[in-house]
Amino acid sequence: MIVISDTSAITNLAAIQHLQLLPQLYTQVTIPEAVYCELTDIAPPIPGTSEVQTASWLEVRHSCKP
Repeated sequence: MIVISDTSAITNLAAIQHLQLLPQLYTQVTIPEAVYCELTDIAPPIPGTSEVQTASWLEVRHSCKP
């Protein structure tokens, strides 16, 4: 099963150290580029910031801009 995640799911699971549940439950985990930016373009870092930058199981879907 494929899942597209928003920021809340990632930050909440990372905060309780259970982010690994996403790749265990789903064959493909995708986040939109906007979610990736929301998680990584913030200071100080929030739960999930470093995880989304290093997760090999996470696909970032880049948006097409007209």
